Amino acid sequence: MITAETIEKIKETARIEEVVGDFVHLKKRGSSLIGNCPFHGEKTPSFHVSVNKGIYKCFGCGVAGDSVRFVMEHEKYSYPEALKFLANKYNIEVEETVESKENIELNSARESLYIVSQFAANFFEDQLWNSADGRAIGLSYFKERGFREDIIKKFDLGYSPDVWDALTLDAEKNGHAVEYLEKTGLSIRNDKGKLYDRFRGRVMFPIHNFTGRVIGFGGRTLKTDKNVPKYVNSPESDIYHKSNVLYGLFHAKKAIRDQDNCYLVEGYADVLAVHQAYIENVVASSGTSLTIEQIKLIARFTQNVTILYDGDAAGIKASLRGLDMILEEGLNVKVVSFPDGDDPDSYMHKVGAGAFKTYIEEQRQDFILYKANILLAEAGKDPIKKAGIIRDIVESIAKIPDNIKASVFIKECSHLLEIEERVLLTELNAIKVAKQKKASAPAPRTSSPGHPDMPPDDLFAEGGPTAAPQEEVSVEQITTDILQEQEIVRLLLTFGHELVTFEHVGEMHVGSFIIQNLSDVTFENTLCERVIAYYRGEVENGQLPTINQFLRSEDGEIATLAITLSTSPYSLSENWLNKHQIYVKDENQNIKGAVLGGLYHLKKRKVDRMLTDLMNQMKDEKDATNQDILMGRYVQVKNVERTISKFLGSVIVK
Repeated sequence: MITAETIEKIKETARIEEVVGDFVHLKKRGSSLIGNCPFHGEKTPSFHVSVNKGIYKCFGCGVAGDSVRFVMEHEKYSYPEALKFLANKYNIEVEETVESKENIELNSARESLYIVSQFAANFFEDQLWNSADGRAIGLSYFKERGFREDIIKKFDLGYSPDVWDALTLDAEKNGHAVEYLEKTGLSIRNDKGKLYDRFRGRVMFPIHNFTGRVIGFGGRTLKTDKNVPKYVNSPESDIYHKSNVLYGLFHAKKAIRDQDNCYLVEGYADVLAVHQAYIENVVASSGTSLTIEQIKLIARFTQNVTILYDGDAAGIKASLRGLDMILEEGLNVKVVSFPDGDDPDSYMHKVGAGAFKTYIEEQRQDFILYKANILLAEAGKDPIKKAGIIRDIVESIAKIPDNIKASVFIKECSHLLEIEERVLLTELNAIKVAKQKKASAPAPRTSSPGHPDMPPDDLFAEGGPTAAPQEEVSVEQITTDILQEQEIVRLLLTFGHELVTFEHVGEMHVGSFIIQNLSDVTFENTLCERVIAYYRGEVENGQLPTINQFLRSEDGEIATLAITLSTSPYSLSENWLNKHQIYVKDENQNIKGAVLGGLYHLKKRKVDRMLTDLMNQMKDEKDATNQDILMGRYVQVKNVERTISKFLGSVIVK
C-alpha cells in the first residue's frame, strides 16, 4: 500500500493540464482549457480542464475527476497503478508500507500482460545489439536500410532469434508465467501442447501505447521465401487492440501538438524514415485499414492530417475510398504522393533528409482537389465516367461537417471539374437530404446533471452557440428537491471558507452557517446527504473541509458531484462591460444573498411539500378534533412559508 504522504505528494505535484495534455490537445478558452473528450466521440469540444482547481469535466458525457482519476479512466488502471504512473512521470519515489511484488506479476492479470510484453521487448533489443546473429542479421538489415543507430534505439527495435522457443524459455527462466506469454501471443501452443515463439528470425518493432508501455509487436521476416508472411503482428489481447493504436504515437504526440499537424503513413519503416528526416509528428496505421478510432486519436492532438501516399497508382486509388471518414470527423486533410515506385521510406533514403522535408512541404495539397485530379486523369474524356467522378467528389464534400469549408471546396471543384457551381450545390444538397432521411432517430444524449445555476441559453458562453448543450430537466427532477439540495452542496464547496456577516449572528464562516441552518432539514438525495454528513462531522470537530477534499475524493461519486457542481462550460463574457457598458453582478459580490437564497429555496421546497401533505391528511381525516389539530399545524407551516416567500419576493395568492 502506498503511504498517505506519498499519495499527497503525488496529488500536489501532478499538474492536471500536463497529465491531460499528454492525451488531449487542449486550447485556452476563458478561464478553462478545452479539447475533444477522450471518453466519447465528439467534434465540438466539451471537455474542460480547470488548472486552478486541478480537475477536468466533460459537459457532453459527464465524466469528471482529477489527475489520478483521469489516468485511471483513460488507461484502465487501478488507483495504485495510476498513482505509480504519475509518480514515475514526476520522478517521485513511491513509499509503500508493503513491498511491491509487481515484478513477479502478482498484482493483476492486466499488469502481468504489460510486464511480460516489456520483458519481450528487452529480450529482442538485447538480442539485436548483443548476440552474434542479432548484430550480423538484424542490425545489419536496419543499417542496410539506411537507419541510423539513434533511430534504432529510439524505437527500441530488436531481433527475434531463428529458434523455436528462445523467448519462451528465457521468459520462463525469469519467472514469467506461461499463461501471459500465450495471452499476449508471444508464445503459441501446438497440437501436442508444446510452446513455441510466434516471432522467429524476424526484426522486431515494439508497439507502444499512449504512455509508452509496450502492448504488442510487429515482426518482419528477412527470408525471401514467398510462403513465409512478410509481417506477423501480435494478436488482439486485453492490452492490444490494433484498431485503437497508431504506431509511433507515443513518440509523435508532442510534435503533433507543437506542429498542429499529423503526418500519416502506412508502415513501421515509413515512421522511422520520416523521423530520420527530423520530422517527428508522424504515425502509421501499421498496414491496417484506417479506423474511426485511429482518426479520433489523431483528433485529440490536431485537426490537421497530411497523408503521405506510396507512389503506386492502384494503392492511391484504393486508399482514396477510405479517407472520406477523416473528412466526416471534421479534420482537414492534405495529401502528398511520391513518385511512382517510391514510398516515404524509400524516397527519404533516396534524396536525403533535407530534400525529403522540402518535398513534402511543397507537394502537399487538399485531399478533395487531389482526389478530383486523380480521378479526372483516370476518366479522360469519357463523359459517363466524368459524371460518376463528379458525384463521387461531391459525396466526399458532403461528409465535411463545416458548411463554410464545404462551400469553398464546391467553388474550387466547380473550376476544376468545369461544371457550374449551382449544379454541384444542388447535388450536395440532395446528398445531404438523402442522408438525413436515411438516418434513424437521433441517438440519446447522455450527460450528467447540469449546474444548478447554469443559464438556460448560451448568452454568457465564452464560445457562444458552440458551448456544450445543457441537460434537460426531467419530470422526476422537478418533483424532487435534488436541484435545491445540489445548490446547497455547491454553496458549501464554493464559499464554505468565506467569512460573512449575517444578521442576528454576526461574522461567521459560510460553511458553519449553512450546516447550522440545516439542523431541521433532511436531504432526500443520498449522495448530497453523504456530502452534508461529512461536512457536518468536520464542522463538529472544529474544522472546515476544503473543496479539494471533495474534488479529489477517492469516492468517485462524491468527486464527480463536487466537480459537476463547481464547474460550468459558461463564463460571463467581458464584452458585456467592455463593449456594451453593461455591468453584471457576480455572486461573489453578494455571497450572503446567494447563501440565504439557497437555504430559503431549499426550505421553501420542503415547506411546500409539508403543506401538500397536510392538505391531503385533512381531506382524508374524518375526526373533527384531529382536523382541528391538522389545521393548526397547517397555519403554522403556512406562516413559515409566508416568511420565506417574503424574503424570496414570491407572490402568495391569498
